[in-house]
Amino acid sequence: MLYGSGMLELGMTFSYTQLVIDNQIAKMVRRVLQGVEVSDETLAVDVMKEVGCGGNFLTQQHTMDYMRSEQATVDIFDRKMLETWEAEGKIGAAERATTKAKDILENHEPEPLDEDVKAKLREIVESAK
Repeated sequence: MLYGSGMLELGMTFSYTQLVIDNQIAKMVRRVLQGVEVSDETLAVDVMKEVGCGGNFLTQQHTMDYMRSEQATVDIFDRKMLETWEAEGKIGAAERATTKAKDILENHEPEPLDEDVKAKLREIVESAK
């Protein structure tokens, strides 16, 4: 169980920036907890035989196909090479998260709740009075 998303200072302060970062971390954790399928296909046994020891696996279609599905896709953490990151303005995770949080707050339009969900929530609120 992950809790405390967005909290700072022992929960005395809430940060939208931290919430976005924590959400990205939770997404990566959730992907790890799904586990990894182990089979001849996912291990790329045929590709390993074809490419051979010391060969380049990064250019193989199998690698491209599986890296997209086997990694959690996040947009806050920049994994580019240092020189590229510097050339693109050295934008760190906190700055990216702040920009994303502002965008969400200004532009996000939540999907309406189903009527049965609204009714259940109303029931819970009324029972707490």
